[in-house]
Amino acid sequence: MTEPTKLTTIRYQQPLEHLAPAGRIGVISLATDFNIEADLQQMYPRDVEFFTSRVKSVHPLTIKNLRTMAPNISAAADSILPGTDLDAIIYACTSGSIAIGIEKIKQLIHKTRPNNLVTNPVVAALLAFKLFKAKRLSILTPYTKTVNRDVANFFSSKGYQVINIFGFGFENDTAMTSIRPQDIKMAAIENCSPNADLLFISCTALRASVVLDEIEEYLSIPVVSSNQLLVWHSLKFANYPSPIYGFGSLLRDKL
Repeated sequence: MTEPTKLTTIRYQQPLEHLAPAGRIGVISLATDFNIEADLQQMYPRDVEFFTSRVKSVHPLTIKNLRTMAPNISAAADSILPGTDLDAIIYACTSGSIAIGIEKIKQLIHKTRPNNLVTNPVVAALLAFKLFKAKRLSILTPYTKTVNRDVANFFSSKGYQVINIFGFGFENDTAMTSIRPQDIKMAAIENCSPNADLLFISCTALRASVVLDEIEEYLSIPVVSSNQLLVWHSLKFANYPSPIYGFGSLLRDKL
């Protein structure tokens, strides 16, 4: 009697380059973010894959509490497909990027993944503002007035005029994800300044991506959101060549 063929026979194997052939993206997400994977899954093309690690976050959402994530970022980066090349590593928290500092986040990731390109929503936002030649910003967030003040001050320090910033007043990521896309759309339309060159919708926990086209059509200016920005910048790192439709002009026209 012959032995059964093992399922690990070479004919079942596939070279690693055929798995996610157009890009592999590492994502460091907040432990409490309900939305990030769902949003990225919609926007990344099928031949690009992302792989998530999470860092513990502390509530309520304040600048002080956001900084408590910093000591865990290096280990989170190290846990994403160890020994495998990635096209980029994302730190997926907008307010956390401002609280910890964009250069500090890069340094923390490079402690364990020194050769990886790194982005976060704030780095990507600054690049997109420049690409759209936007100087005057309206910003929509789910945050409290206190956090919004720090967000506005950050972008002002980079030379942008923050005409207005308006928030839903939430302190918890899970609650932020409960905000319906249509309510995000209405808040954007009602509060965006007519003098703004661009509207930035901040926070990876907000389900904004699916209504970006609708908001842009109504406002007639570019509209960018945290998760859309992360997809756009990471695909730039991966040299992805094709436009992506349905999630705003940044992914459609600027890849």
